[in-house]
Amino acid sequence: MRTYPESRRALALLIVSAVLAAVLPGTSAAETPAETRAREAAAANEAARKALVPGPSAVQLKDEASLALPEHFGYIPKKEAAELMRVMGNTTDEDFLGLVVPLGDEHAGWLIELRYEASGYVKDDDAKNWDAAKLLDSLKEGTEAGNARREELGIPPIVVTRWIESPAYDAPTHRLVWAAEAKLKNGTDNDPTVNYNTYVLGREGYISLNLITEASSVERDKAAAHRLLGLVAYNKGKDYGDFNSSTDKVAAYGLAALVAGVAAKKLGLLALLAATVVKFAKVIIIAVAAFGAGIAKWFKSRFRRGEPST
Repeated sequence: MRTYPESRRALALLIVSAVLAAVLPGTSAAETPAETRAREAAAANEAARKALVPGPSAVQLKDEASLALPEHFGYIPKKEAAELMRVMGNTTDEDFLGLVVPLGDEHAGWLIELRYEASGYVKDDDAKNWDAAKLLDSLKEGTEAGNARREELGIPPIVVTRWIESPAYDAPTHRLVWAAEAKLKNGTDNDPTVNYNTYVLGREGYISLNLITEASSVERDKAAAHRLLGLVAYNKGKDYGDFNSSTDKVAAYGLAALVAGVAAKKLGLLALLAATVVKFAKVIIIAVAAFGAGIAKWFKSRFRRGEPST
């Protein structure tokens, strides 16, 4: 673990490297890894800043739905958001739709990942009988099974410890909410990252809004996820109630599997801000104003704590 002074010196060196690379291009025969990270992080921030769509505005979610983005929220489109995720050490795929970030609130420090999964119609009848304790056990087992792959990718192994919020499904609106706490297996994260997962089911799949925050802040920050979840509206003919059993594809899993099975494969993101992104946060902080005071405050707080770099 780096101490605070060591982290501060490392950040200063990265800033100097980034400035020199911008002012004196071509002066170095070979770019160091730190210079490469600084350059890529600065470029990703600048591209995201230029592409950011402030609310209020309508954000189209493929041809399935729209999000009525409110004031004080900003949307980073898929292309720029995917690059930002890459420099933070995370991968995206074709289901990734972009990021939502807070604007103007110095006390907010979260990201929301938008996705659309074309899974087919997800049957919700098992929600009436599911057992939260058994779901948590399944989630723990699936997460442990995925640790070998995470280590291959250089991502620290994690363990699921408890429900932050037990799975809850609202049948009239077809919305699902759940959140689990996951910690680094080596126990070095005192304030672990939380994925607060919200979903709205549709005729052909589901839209997810994944709030990424910290355990100490989730009770405050989850209001943002709930607000956005209520502002997602499927296009005409795409709503859950438009399902046609004669013609439409049915998903291979129900709601319980969506929580315990499918989700376990994606819990590597829980390690993102708890460990992997920290090494990039020290350089992203250079251009962090692009995301408003909230993200700046979050990155800076982690920098002050001198959390480990991997």
